[in-house]
Amino acid sequence: MLVRHLRSWLGAWPPSASLHVVGSAARERPGWDGRVHALLGVGGPEGTVLSVPSSAVEAVRALGDDLGSPTFGAGLGAVLQRPGAVFGRSVLRWAETVPDLGEPGVWLSPTDPRVPAWLRPFNGEVLVVLDAHGRYAAGVGRKLHDEFGHELAVVTEPAMRGRGLARRLVAQAARRVLADGAVPTYLHDPNNAASARVAEAAGFADHGWSVYGLWDPPS
Repeated sequence: MLVRHLRSWLGAWPPSASLHVVGSAARERPGWDGRVHALLGVGGPEGTVLSVPSSAVEAVRALGDDLGSPTFGAGLGAVLQRPGAVFGRSVLRWAETVPDLGEPGVWLSPTDPRVPAWLRPFNGEVLVVLDAHGRYAAGVGRKLHDEFGHELAVVTEPAMRGRGLARRLVAQAARRVLADGAVPTYLHDPNNAASARVAEAAGFADHGWSVYGLWDPPS
């Protein structure tokens, strides 16, 4: 299922070289959040697929294959008309089996008034924990990238941290994704040790894979 997801999400998988630049119509269509993401990359042991609009393929290939070079990142921003955007990576994890850590959350529509602002852009139901007063305490958003892969993101309110809610929610959401016939994925910053621990506890091992993208610079 992961391979089918990557082929749909990127336009090609596996890579045919250490850096395989591919043109995809998906890079010109709105993504899960309604925004166009003109660059998306996934890297694993076989190499990296970098997905861009078809019109940009040759210009991106001309930048070389050193993903860590500052000139490569700056060149991507120029080619894709995103001056100042930062090229970077996140750790990509996925799960095939998930531990049963209980069901602390309830599934709600993103438009439910109890859902906080950060969860509203998600294009699938969101999983939330409500406190004794019915107020939001923690939640997981589900990004429906395609029918084969759904990415999970979790945030816990500061007062509710340290109780294991994040890992239990991620595991509960991942079981739902698997039951729906898709592969659950989880991204986090390489330096975010807390997020890495949540992922490991919920069944998302680190296979050494990465996701690459262009992000707006800090304001």
